[in-house]
Amino acid sequence: MKKDKSVIIWLLTGCVLVFIMVVVGGITRLTNSGLSMTDWHLVTDTFPPLTEEKWEKAFEAYKQFPEYQKINQYQEGGFNLNDYKYIYFWEWFHRFIGRIIGLVFIIPFFYFLIKKKLDQQTIQKCCVLLGMGALQGFFGWFMVKSGLVDNPDVSHFRLALHLTFAFITFAYTLWVALDLIYPETNTVIVPLRKIARIALIVLILQIIYGGFVAGLNAGMIHNHWPLMSDGQFFHESIALEKESWLLRFTEGKSGVQFVHRTMAYVVVGLILYLFFQSKKFSLTSTQQKGLNALVLIVFVQFTLGVLTLLLHVPLWLGLAHQVVAFFLLTAMTFTLHRLNK
Repeated sequence: MKKDKSVIIWLLTGCVLVFIMVVVGGITRLTNSGLSMTDWHLVTDTFPPLTEEKWEKAFEAYKQFPEYQKINQYQEGGFNLNDYKYIYFWEWFHRFIGRIIGLVFIIPFFYFLIKKKLDQQTIQKCCVLLGMGALQGFFGWFMVKSGLVDNPDVSHFRLALHLTFAFITFAYTLWVALDLIYPETNTVIVPLRKIARIALIVLILQIIYGGFVAGLNAGMIHNHWPLMSDGQFFHESIALEKESWLLRFTEGKSGVQFVHRTMAYVVVGLILYLFFQSKKFSLTSTQQKGLNALVLIVFVQFTLGVLTLLLHVPLWLGLAHQVVAFFLLTAMTFTLHRLNK
């Protein structure tokens, strides 16, 4: 543990930075700032425009794209340079943190390689992380590009891909750190590990659908609970749509919201099932702490989800819902790691 302390701190710092980046990404999405930067350059976009002339140039470039032409120029009171600076800041800050993550990962990685602080397994895992980071950057631009053509909204499929892959990158980074924090092995409790794996898969599916809901603004409709509205558990509008059933549940707002709100019950049920099944076994203190955290956080997340829906997705509540989803994935990753070794 002492020998790996600096490596562990490095990996956990990466986890914190990914968390911050996802939070800022949530603010960027909720403030409709994600399409404010219409181009991407690795070096020249590191800092925002530093003169009024450069701001005017960036604003004029933004005016050539659908978000301004179809939405912002028609908003009440107009859309001026100060309005543009506000949305530009969040997208720029989101990308800036991405650059910081790259530097924080790459520079210490080569330092630890030179100092021979990484064993062969950890080197291989870090190479996977390096690839995941590069892929995440590509997914980000792939998402933004979808909103710069005709439709001034990014593809909800691409948004969900970008969001979910950030969660997965975070979880894998945490897993690599946990391998170093807990090098000792436990007796594997196979039944609990199986349940935890299933719960993790369902949680990731729920995160994907959270991205669908966000991308389609599907939280702005059927703002009732526990029924969708008009006393309906399954809203009639889903059955009346002309698209195939697959498209109704992946592209239709009502169908996507139905899956997301229904899957929330499945996530809660699986975590409770895992918790009560664990009572049949003798657990270590870390295993028990992970399970306790899971139960607590899943109920907080469920409550936030209901409130977010009922209150028509206020910015602070939508952001809190996303943040606690991160904590839930953290607790799930930790618990599975402790049940897995």
